[in-house]
Amino acid sequence: MSEAKLIDGRAAADSLRSQVASEVADLKARFGVTPGLAVVLVGEDPASQVYVRSKGEQSLAAGMHSVTHRLSADTPQDVLIGLVQSLNADPAIHGILVQMPLPRGLDEKAVVEAIDPDKDVDGLHVVNAGRLSQGLPSLSPCTPLGCMILLRQTLGDDLSGLRAVVVGRSILVGRPVAQLLLQADCTVTIAHSRTRELAAVCREADILVAAVGRPRMIPGDWIRPGAAVIDVGINRVPFDDPAKAAEGRTKLVGDVDFKSAREVAGAITPVPNGVGPMTVACLLANTVTAARRIHGI
Repeated sequence: MSEAKLIDGRAAADSLRSQVASEVADLKARFGVTPGLAVVLVGEDPASQVYVRSKGEQSLAAGMHSVTHRLSADTPQDVLIGLVQSLNADPAIHGILVQMPLPRGLDEKAVVEAIDPDKDVDGLHVVNAGRLSQGLPSLSPCTPLGCMILLRQTLGDDLSGLRAVVVGRSILVGRPVAQLLLQADCTVTIAHSRTRELAAVCREADILVAAVGRPRMIPGDWIRPGAAVIDVGINRVPFDDPAKAAEGRTKLVGDVDFKSAREVAGAITPVPNGVGPMTVACLLANTVTAARRIHGI
């Protein structure tokens, strides 16, 4: 059997950003609306700073209005929620994202619930989660939305009847991607680290989404021949090369053992450059969607 097709998340993200830029230009020209995204960063987490900078740069490149609020790690809860409420009331802002994780002592759930659901471009508010579960129009979480775009580009628009297994049940990825797969008329199983006979469950999947947060947890012999594998995991592990590992150097790997999986799967996302690039691109797309809905366009 030949090696699995690589699902190029970087190319897909480039295409989506180009589409977003076109839609932004159209909204400006026809309706005088410039989609606005506000990102709030609390603290000095290095990874979060990189993500926030990327979001700002990409939103500006797409022609959007972009605002970044940087707060110190000791910012009180009421000050953070007050900022969110001011952004809720700002007509120039259509999307609000508070970068997670927040510093210790801040209530992430309360902060998310303070965001206007119509501006919740991260798709984490309980109202958007409820809308998604009911099959109603909602702002879907960005990473699951990116997974669905990659699947449709790989397998075609019609996913109906395919058996999908999602390994992971988080509110960030596992549960919402399962809901999106259900909306696409797939037969969906949500599995997790405590699922009995997990390997056998995974082997039933035409579509396998790995989002459990454990490096290389899923080996190739858990994968049905020809299946489409979407690996959401981003894990840092030491290099296999002992010399590099001794230097403390690390690399990114997914939740799937890529080498053995590629020998079995029909298509697979690499890590990095698979699902990752789609997350920010979908954030921009969600902001455009929010702007259209807020203005009744």
